Amino acid sequence: QVQLVESGGGLVQAGGSLRLSCSASGSFFSIDTMGWYRQAPGKQRELVATINTDYQTNAVDSVKGRFTISLDSAGNTVYLQMRSLKPEDTAVYYCNAVIQIRELSRGNDYWGQGTQVTVSS
Repeated sequence: QVQLVESGGGLVQAGGSLRLSCSASGSFFSIDTMGWYRQAPGKQRELVATINTDYQTNAVDSVKGRFTISLDSAGNTVYLQMRSLKPEDTAVYYCNAVIQIRELSRGNDYWGQGTQVTVSS
């Protein structure tokens, strides 16, 4: 069973910083990618940033230059350093991982429980 455990959300003023963490645990063969998505009230969930095990990253334009995604050396903990936060960054942030349970199996999506980030103006 795979678990993604997130931490680091909270309330911050505009212009402030927060760091989110997400660790994958359980029995699996490998992690292909890890990343962060967010969902604001009344909106669809959207990709924020992803990183693969080659440390290649991808991010939505609205966070480029402000958010940095990184992966630990073990490849099972992903971080999202958020700087210059804006009220429009307010959302529930979800950790995502594409994980192969067994060698040569297809990667499946796993999700964390979500962590609230609120940016006040």
